Amino acid sequence: MSAPKFDPKELEIKGEKPGFFGRPGTPLYNFPVTPKEAYIALYKKEPVWHITGFESQMFAPRANPDNVARAMVIDGSPAAAAPTGGNDMFGIYWEFVPQVGGSIVHPGQPILRDANEWEDKIVWPDVDSWDWAGNAKENESFLGDYYFNSCWMQNGWFERLISFMDFDKALMALIDEDQQDAVKALFDRLADLYIDIIDHHLHYFPKIDEMYMHDDWGAQKETFFSPALCNEMIVPSMRKVTDFIHSKGKFAQLHSCGQILKQVPNMAAAGWDAWVGQPMNDSQKIYELYGDKIIVGVSPKEENLETLPEEEQRAAARDYADKFCDPKKPSMLGILNGAFSLPDAFREELYIRSRENYTK
Repeated sequence: MSAPKFDPKELEIKGEKPGFFGRPGTPLYNFPVTPKEAYIALYKKEPVWHITGFESQMFAPRANPDNVARAMVIDGSPAAAAPTGGNDMFGIYWEFVPQVGGSIVHPGQPILRDANEWEDKIVWPDVDSWDWAGNAKENESFLGDYYFNSCWMQNGWFERLISFMDFDKALMALIDEDQQDAVKALFDRLADLYIDIIDHHLHYFPKIDEMYMHDDWGAQKETFFSPALCNEMIVPSMRKVTDFIHSKGKFAQLHSCGQILKQVPNMAAAGWDAWVGQPMNDSQKIYELYGDKIIVGVSPKEENLETLPEEEQRAAARDYADKFCDPKKPSMLGILNGAFSLPDAFREELYIRSRENYTK
Protein backbone atom coordinates (compact mmCIF):
# COMPACT_ATOMS: atom_id res chain seq x y z
CA MET A 1 0.00 0.00 0.00
CA SER A 2 1.30 3.44 -0.92
CA ALA A 3 -0.45 5.98 1.30
CA PRO A 4 -0.96 9.57 0.12
CA LYS A 5 0.80 12.43 1.86
CA PHE A 6 -0.92 13.94 4.89
CA ASP A 7 -3.71 16.38 4.11
CA PRO A 8 -5.01 18.62 6.97
CA LYS A 9 -8.53 17.77 5.77
CA GLU A 10 -7.98 14.35 7.30
CA LEU A 11 -8.49 15.89 10.76
CA GLU A 12 -12.17 16.43 10.06
CA ILE A 13 -14.00 14.29 12.63
CA LYS A 14 -16.45 11.89 10.98
CA GLY A 15 -17.63 10.05 14.07
CA GLU A 16 -16.54 8.44 17.31
CA LYS A 17 -15.70 4.89 18.39
CA PRO A 18 -17.17 4.19 21.84
CA GLY A 19 -14.67 3.81 24.66
CA PHE A 20 -13.67 0.43 26.07
CA PHE A 21 -14.83 -0.46 29.60
CA GLY A 22 -16.60 2.89 29.96
CA ARG A 23 -13.61 5.02 28.97
CA PRO A 24 -13.91 8.07 26.69
CA GLY A 25 -14.56 7.47 23.01
CA THR A 26 -12.04 7.94 20.20
CA PRO A 27 -12.64 10.51 17.43
CA LEU A 28 -12.66 9.05 13.93
CA TYR A 29 -10.90 11.27 11.44
CA ASN A 30 -11.37 11.54 7.70
CA PHE A 31 -8.80 8.79 7.21
CA PRO A 32 -7.20 8.16 3.79
CA VAL A 33 -7.71 4.39 4.35
CA THR A 34 -9.82 2.40 6.79
CA PRO A 35 -8.39 1.54 10.23
CA LYS A 36 -8.31 -2.12 9.11
CA GLU A 37 -6.19 -1.22 6.10
CA ALA A 38 -3.88 0.89 8.26
CA TYR A 39 -3.39 -1.99 10.72
CA ILE A 40 -2.61 -4.44 7.92
CA ALA A 41 -0.22 -1.92 6.39
CA LEU A 42 1.69 -1.78 9.69
CA TYR A 43 2.12 -5.56 9.70
CA LYS A 44 3.37 -5.39 6.13
CA LYS A 45 5.90 -2.72 7.19
CA GLU A 46 4.14 -0.10 5.06
CA PRO A 47 2.61 2.02 7.86
CA VAL A 48 0.13 4.77 7.11
CA TRP A 49 -0.25 6.23 10.62
CA HIS A 50 0.76 5.13 14.12
CA ILE A 51 -1.59 2.41 15.34
CA THR A 52 -2.95 3.32 18.78
CA GLY A 53 -5.44 0.52 19.38
CA PHE A 54 -8.79 1.96 18.37
CA GLU A 55 -8.21 0.52 14.90
CA SER A 56 -8.98 -3.02 16.08
CA GLN A 57 -12.17 -4.84 17.03
CA MET A 58 -11.74 -7.42 19.79
CA PHE A 59 -13.47 -10.73 19.18
CA ALA A 60 -13.72 -13.77 21.47
CA PRO A 61 -16.60 -15.98 20.32
CA ARG A 62 -18.90 -17.94 22.59
CA ALA A 63 -18.26 -21.09 20.54
CA ASN A 64 -14.87 -21.51 22.24
CA PRO A 65 -15.62 -22.83 25.77
CA ASP A 66 -12.48 -21.15 27.13
CA ASN A 67 -13.98 -17.73 26.46
CA VAL A 68 -17.04 -18.58 28.56
CA ALA A 69 -14.92 -20.11 31.33
CA ARG A 70 -12.59 -17.10 31.40
CA ALA A 71 -15.56 -14.67 31.33
CA MET A 72 -14.15 -13.14 28.15
CA VAL A 73 -16.89 -13.62 25.58
CA ILE A 74 -16.69 -10.64 23.21
CA ASP A 75 -19.13 -11.16 20.37
CA GLY A 76 -22.72 -10.60 19.33
CA SER A 77 -24.22 -13.33 21.52
CA PRO A 78 -26.17 -12.87 24.78
CA ALA A 79 -23.27 -14.58 26.60
CA ALA A 80 -21.13 -11.49 26.01
CA ALA A 81 -23.30 -9.45 28.37
CA ALA A 82 -23.37 -12.01 31.19
CA PRO A 83 -19.92 -13.29 32.26
CA THR A 84 -20.32 -16.48 34.27
CA GLY A 85 -17.17 -18.60 34.30
CA GLY A 86 -17.56 -22.36 33.91
CA ASN A 87 -15.77 -25.34 32.42
CA ASP A 88 -13.08 -24.76 29.82
CA MET A 89 -12.52 -26.97 26.77
CA PHE A 90 -10.82 -29.60 28.95
CA GLY A 91 -13.60 -29.63 31.55
CA ILE A 92 -11.58 -27.64 34.10
CA TYR A 93 -13.75 -25.30 36.15
CA TRP A 94 -12.92 -21.59 36.27
CA GLU A 95 -14.69 -19.46 38.89
CA PHE A 96 -15.67 -15.96 37.82
CA VAL A 97 -14.70 -13.34 40.42
CA PRO A 98 -16.79 -10.19 39.81
CA GLN A 99 -14.52 -7.97 41.94
CA VAL A 100 -11.60 -8.48 39.54
CA GLY A 101 -13.60 -9.07 36.37
CA GLY A 102 -11.96 -12.41 35.59
CA SER A 103 -11.89 -16.14 36.29
CA ILE A 104 -9.52 -18.39 38.21
CA VAL A 105 -8.84 -22.10 38.62
CA HIS A 106 -8.60 -22.94 42.31
CA PRO A 107 -5.29 -24.69 43.02
CA GLY A 108 -4.98 -27.92 44.92
CA GLN A 109 -6.89 -30.27 42.62
CA PRO A 110 -4.67 -30.65 39.52
CA ILE A 111 -5.56 -33.30 36.98
CA LEU A 112 -1.84 -33.99 36.50
CA ARG A 113 0.67 -34.57 39.30
CA ASP A 114 3.36 -35.43 36.77
CA ALA A 115 3.52 -34.38 33.12
CA ASN A 116 4.14 -37.99 32.10
CA GLU A 117 0.49 -38.72 32.98
CA TRP A 118 -0.96 -36.49 30.26
CA GLU A 119 -1.70 -39.16 27.65
CA ASP A 120 -3.67 -41.21 30.18
CA LYS A 121 -5.49 -38.46 32.06
CA ILE A 122 -6.26 -35.59 29.68
CA VAL A 123 -9.54 -35.84 27.78
CA TRP A 124 -9.19 -33.86 24.57
CA PRO A 125 -12.05 -31.65 23.38
CA ASP A 126 -14.18 -32.47 20.35
CA VAL A 127 -13.82 -29.17 18.49
CA ASP A 128 -16.29 -30.17 15.77
CA SER A 129 -19.05 -30.51 18.37
CA TRP A 130 -18.88 -26.89 19.49
CA ASP A 131 -21.70 -24.60 18.35
CA TRP A 132 -19.76 -22.90 15.58
CA ALA A 133 -22.69 -22.49 13.19
CA GLY A 134 -25.02 -21.10 15.84
CA ASN A 135 -22.41 -18.67 17.10
CA ALA A 136 -21.59 -17.58 13.55
CA LYS A 137 -25.27 -16.75 13.03
CA GLU A 138 -25.20 -14.62 16.19
CA ASN A 139 -22.24 -12.70 14.78
CA GLU A 140 -23.40 -12.02 11.24
CA SER A 141 -23.01 -8.27 11.76
CA PHE A 142 -20.46 -8.17 14.61
CA LEU A 143 -17.32 -8.34 12.47
CA GLY A 144 -17.15 -5.71 9.75
CA ASP A 145 -14.72 -4.36 7.19
CA TYR A 146 -13.88 -1.02 8.84
CA TYR A 147 -11.90 -2.21 11.88
CA PHE A 148 -9.11 -4.80 12.09
CA ASN A 149 -10.68 -7.93 13.60
CA SER A 150 -8.48 -9.40 16.33
CA CYS A 151 -9.61 -12.80 17.63
CA TRP A 152 -8.50 -13.59 21.17
CA MET A 153 -7.53 -17.09 22.33
CA GLN A 154 -6.96 -17.62 26.04
CA ASN A 155 -4.81 -20.26 27.75
CA GLY A 156 -1.67 -20.76 25.71
CA TRP A 157 0.99 -23.38 26.36
CA PHE A 158 2.36 -22.48 29.78
CA GLU A 159 -1.00 -21.12 30.95
CA ARG A 160 -2.61 -24.41 29.92
CA LEU A 161 0.05 -26.40 31.78
CA ILE A 162 -0.72 -24.36 34.90
CA SER A 163 -4.43 -25.22 34.56
CA PHE A 164 -3.51 -28.91 34.34
CA MET A 165 -0.91 -29.00 37.14
CA ASP A 166 -1.07 -25.82 39.28
CA PHE A 167 1.61 -23.14 38.99
CA ASP A 168 4.39 -24.64 41.09
CA LYS A 169 4.17 -28.09 39.52
CA ALA A 170 3.97 -26.60 36.02
CA LEU A 171 7.21 -24.70 36.59
CA MET A 172 8.86 -27.82 37.98
CA ALA A 173 7.74 -29.86 34.97
CA LEU A 174 9.54 -27.42 32.63
CA ILE A 175 12.89 -28.02 34.32
CA ASP A 176 12.58 -31.62 35.52
CA GLU A 177 14.55 -33.82 33.13
CA ASP A 178 12.19 -36.71 33.86
CA GLN A 179 9.18 -34.62 32.71
CA GLN A 180 10.59 -32.43 29.94
CA ASP A 181 10.03 -34.86 27.07
CA ALA A 182 6.44 -35.33 28.20
CA VAL A 183 5.90 -31.56 28.36
CA LYS A 184 7.31 -31.12 24.85
CA ALA A 185 4.99 -33.82 23.55
CA LEU A 186 2.03 -32.26 25.36
CA PHE A 187 2.83 -28.80 23.96
CA ASP A 188 3.10 -30.24 20.45
CA ARG A 189 -0.30 -31.90 20.88
CA LEU A 190 -1.69 -28.60 22.13
CA ALA A 191 -0.30 -26.92 19.02
CA ASP A 192 -2.26 -29.38 16.86
CA LEU A 193 -5.39 -28.67 18.88
CA TYR A 194 -4.92 -24.90 18.58
CA ILE A 195 -4.43 -25.22 14.83
CA ASP A 196 -7.72 -27.13 14.62
CA ILE A 197 -9.50 -24.46 16.69
CA ILE A 198 -8.01 -21.62 14.65
CA ASP A 199 -9.04 -23.36 11.44
CA HIS A 200 -12.62 -23.52 12.72
CA HIS A 201 -12.48 -19.83 13.65
CA LEU A 202 -11.33 -18.83 10.19
CA HIS A 203 -13.95 -21.01 8.50
CA TYR A 204 -16.92 -19.71 10.49
CA PHE A 205 -15.67 -16.14 10.98
CA PRO A 206 -13.78 -15.36 7.74
CA LYS A 207 -13.42 -11.65 8.53
CA ILE A 208 -10.91 -12.38 11.32
CA ASP A 209 -7.62 -10.61 10.52
CA GLU A 210 -5.37 -11.90 13.31
CA MET A 211 -5.21 -14.44 16.11
CA TYR A 212 -4.27 -12.80 19.41
CA MET A 213 -3.06 -15.59 21.69
CA HIS A 214 -2.32 -15.48 25.43
CA ASP A 215 0.56 -17.10 27.27
CA ASP A 216 1.86 -15.23 30.33
CA TRP A 217 5.59 -15.62 30.96
CA GLY A 218 6.41 -13.30 33.84
CA ALA A 219 5.56 -11.43 37.02
CA GLN A 220 6.12 -7.83 38.11
CA LYS A 221 9.91 -8.02 38.32
CA GLU A 222 11.12 -11.00 36.28
CA THR A 223 10.33 -13.74 33.81
CA PHE A 224 9.13 -17.11 35.18
CA PHE A 225 11.80 -19.10 33.34
CA SER A 226 15.05 -18.52 31.48
CA PRO A 227 15.08 -17.57 27.78
CA ALA A 228 17.03 -20.77 27.01
CA LEU A 229 14.35 -22.89 28.67
CA CYS A 230 11.57 -21.04 26.86
CA ASN A 231 13.36 -21.50 23.54
CA GLU A 232 13.69 -25.23 24.12
CA MET A 233 10.31 -26.01 25.68
CA ILE A 234 7.78 -23.54 24.24
CA VAL A 235 9.04 -21.86 21.06
CA PRO A 236 8.88 -24.90 18.71
CA SER A 237 5.19 -25.64 19.35
CA MET A 238 4.32 -21.93 19.17
CA ARG A 239 6.09 -21.66 15.83
CA LYS A 240 3.99 -24.53 14.52
CA VAL A 241 0.85 -22.47 15.24
CA THR A 242 2.10 -19.12 13.94
CA ASP A 243 3.29 -20.79 10.73
CA PHE A 244 -0.25 -22.12 10.26
CA ILE A 245 -1.79 -18.70 10.94
CA HIS A 246 0.50 -17.08 8.40
CA SER A 247 -0.23 -19.83 5.85
CA LYS A 248 -3.86 -18.71 6.02
CA GLY A 249 -2.89 -15.11 5.24
CA LYS A 250 -3.60 -13.92 8.78
CA PHE A 251 -1.43 -12.26 11.42
CA ALA A 252 -0.36 -13.48 14.86
CA GLN A 253 -0.02 -11.31 17.96
CA LEU A 254 1.11 -12.52 21.38
CA HIS A 255 -0.31 -11.36 24.68
CA SER A 256 2.15 -12.13 27.46
CA CYS A 257 2.15 -10.37 30.82
CA GLY A 258 5.02 -9.57 33.15
CA GLN A 259 8.55 -8.17 33.03
CA ILE A 260 9.76 -10.28 30.11
CA LEU A 261 12.21 -8.13 28.14
CA LYS A 262 14.56 -11.14 28.10
CA GLN A 263 11.97 -13.21 26.24
CA VAL A 264 11.39 -10.88 23.29
CA PRO A 265 13.88 -12.75 21.04
CA ASN A 266 11.87 -15.90 21.74
CA MET A 267 8.68 -14.14 20.66
CA ALA A 268 10.31 -13.31 17.34
CA ALA A 269 11.69 -16.84 17.00
CA ALA A 270 8.19 -18.22 17.67
CA GLY A 271 6.86 -16.23 14.72
CA TRP A 272 4.74 -13.60 16.45
CA ASP A 273 4.20 -10.44 14.43
CA ALA A 274 3.68 -8.15 17.42
CA TRP A 275 3.74 -7.88 21.20
CA VAL A 276 2.51 -5.06 23.45
CA GLY A 277 3.98 -5.50 26.93
CA GLN A 278 2.73 -4.27 30.28
CA PRO A 279 4.03 -0.99 31.75
CA MET A 280 6.71 -2.63 33.93
CA ASN A 281 8.64 -3.29 30.71
CA ASP A 282 10.90 -0.56 29.32
CA SER A 283 9.13 -0.50 25.96
CA GLN A 284 11.44 2.13 24.48
CA LYS A 285 14.49 0.01 25.28
CA ILE A 286 12.75 -3.05 23.83
CA TYR A 287 12.04 -1.11 20.63
CA GLU A 288 15.71 -0.11 20.36
CA LEU A 289 16.89 -3.69 20.89
CA TYR A 290 14.30 -5.70 18.99
CA GLY A 291 12.00 -3.38 17.04
CA ASP A 292 13.48 -4.61 13.77
CA LYS A 293 12.50 -8.23 14.62
CA ILE A 294 8.97 -7.83 16.00
CA ILE A 295 6.48 -4.96 16.11
CA VAL A 296 6.63 -3.56 19.64
CA GLY A 297 4.08 -1.53 21.57
CA VAL A 298 5.94 1.58 22.72
CA SER A 299 4.67 3.86 25.49
CA PRO A 300 5.46 7.59 25.87
CA LYS A 301 7.66 8.43 28.82
CA GLU A 302 5.08 10.92 30.10
CA GLU A 303 2.70 8.98 32.35
CA ASN A 304 0.09 11.72 32.86
CA LEU A 305 -0.30 13.27 29.44
CA GLU A 306 -3.76 14.59 30.23
CA THR A 307 -2.30 16.88 32.93
CA LEU A 308 0.06 18.65 30.51
CA PRO A 309 -0.82 21.92 28.76
CA GLU A 310 -1.85 21.42 25.14
CA GLU A 311 1.44 22.62 23.64
CA GLU A 312 3.42 20.26 25.86
CA GLN A 313 1.17 17.39 24.81
CA ARG A 314 1.79 18.24 21.17
CA ALA A 315 5.54 18.54 21.71
CA ALA A 316 5.56 15.16 23.48
CA ALA A 317 3.66 13.62 20.57
CA ARG A 318 6.10 15.01 18.01
CA ASP A 319 9.08 13.80 20.02
CA TYR A 320 7.54 10.35 20.39
CA ALA A 321 6.70 10.12 16.68
CA ASP A 322 10.17 11.19 15.60
CA LYS A 323 11.68 8.40 17.72
CA PHE A 324 9.26 5.56 17.07
CA CYS A 325 7.43 6.27 13.80
CA ASP A 326 10.21 5.13 11.50
CA PRO A 327 8.84 3.61 8.27
CA LYS A 328 11.76 1.18 8.20
CA LYS A 329 11.17 0.12 11.83
CA PRO A 330 7.52 0.81 12.69
CA SER A 331 5.90 0.30 16.07
CA MET A 332 2.49 0.72 17.66
CA LEU A 333 1.37 2.52 20.80
CA GLY A 334 1.95 0.73 24.09
CA ILE A 335 -0.43 -0.02 26.93
CA LEU A 336 0.53 2.79 29.31
CA ASN A 337 -1.18 5.48 27.30
CA GLY A 338 -3.29 3.31 25.02
CA ALA A 339 -5.95 4.57 22.67
CA PHE A 340 -8.59 4.49 25.42
CA SER A 341 -6.86 7.23 27.42
CA LEU A 342 -5.04 9.53 24.99
CA PRO A 343 -5.91 13.22 25.36
CA ASP A 344 -7.15 14.73 22.13
CA ALA A 345 -4.21 17.10 21.57
CA PHE A 346 -1.61 14.32 21.90
CA ARG A 347 -3.66 11.98 19.73
CA GLU A 348 -4.13 14.56 16.98
CA GLU A 349 -0.46 15.60 16.92
CA LEU A 350 0.69 11.97 16.96
CA TYR A 351 -1.57 11.25 14.01
CA ILE A 352 -0.25 14.24 12.07
CA ARG A 353 3.43 13.59 12.75
CA SER A 354 3.20 9.84 12.15
CA ARG A 355 1.39 10.44 8.85
CA GLU A 356 4.18 12.82 7.86
CA ASN A 357 6.96 10.49 8.99
CA TYR A 358 5.49 7.36 7.44
CA THR A 359 4.89 8.96 4.03
CA LYS A 360 8.11 10.92 3.52
